[in-house]
Amino acid sequence: MCLFILWNCSNDKGNEPNLTIVPSVTTAIVSNVTEATAECGGSVTSGGGAAVTARGVCWSTNPTPTIADNKTSDGSDTGSFTSSMTGLTNSTPYYVRAYATNNGGTGYGGIESFTTDDSTGTVTDFNGNVYQTIKIGDQWWMAENLKVTHYRNGDPIPLVTDSVTWSSGPTTGAYCEYDNNPANVATYGRLYNWYAVDDSRNIAPAGWHVPTDEEWKQLEMFLGMSQAEADGVASRGTDEGGKLKETGTTHWNSPNTGATNESGFAALPGGFRQAIVNGGFFHQGEYAYFWSTTEVSNLAWNRRLYYLNSQVTRFDFRKGVGQSVRCVRD
Repeated sequence: MCLFILWNCSNDKGNEPNLTIVPSVTTAIVSNVTEATAECGGSVTSGGGAAVTARGVCWSTNPTPTIADNKTSDGSDTGSFTSSMTGLTNSTPYYVRAYATNNGGTGYGGIESFTTDDSTGTVTDFNGNVYQTIKIGDQWWMAENLKVTHYRNGDPIPLVTDSVTWSSGPTTGAYCEYDNNPANVATYGRLYNWYAVDDSRNIAPAGWHVPTDEEWKQLEMFLGMSQAEADGVASRGTDEGGKLKETGTTHWNSPNTGATNESGFAALPGGFRQAIVNGGFFHQGEYAYFWSTTEVSNLAWNRRLYYLNSQVTRFDFRKGVGQSVRCVRD
């Protein structure tokens, strides 16, 4: 008797289940790091046998970030992509990696680490005075008024206390203390005429300088002014002055309208010293006056903040007037 066994060797491959794996991803190098942002990205080198439905980068202060942490969404395909991370905290270590997702799950690239920039710091002048500094937009500013009594090369800046000498309008650099009282220096700094701030020997610490009129405008526009407003004269903008003023009424007279110090600039009302009549001191507690190095005719542009509004005043002033100075980093 013969036994026949039938074996069906046919194989319909179309009926086999698709084998899907997670996408393959590489992570790009982190770049353009600031105190609050950074750029990264990556490349999806394989979709894993299915359509890529999401890709981007994920980041965390935890050494193993996942898409359950902060993430970007940068398309849904294979290939390279660039990601922008925002809302970061300054001076903080972060970990980031690229990801891509398909219906099989999420694949990750290698982990990169970076630390955000510090938005604050210090700088020291020739006399050893240490100033707090603050990054505002793309600029670094002193967050305190200048106190130095020497130029950067060590030459002394003349101290002029006599009212007649000051009011005679010297055309060389000079400084004074408000009311000729050294007790004012710790809080309000010193007052300088324009010739001191424009002197080629440099009044600012190394790596810093007294701002130009255009650099003041850059600050104002970062805080919200339009170009047209910044180019204007007299009181300009809306709340930009308030964003610059120290809050409260410890140093500013009440009501210190609109003061939020949102920028960290912490402007103080150091007043000014007149260049004519009697060389008198005026407006401490009411006004903050700051020089620029930019001339206009025989005068120079400055900025003024006032305790009764939250705008910024731009006007030209006599060069012999004594005003506060803030420096900006080169």
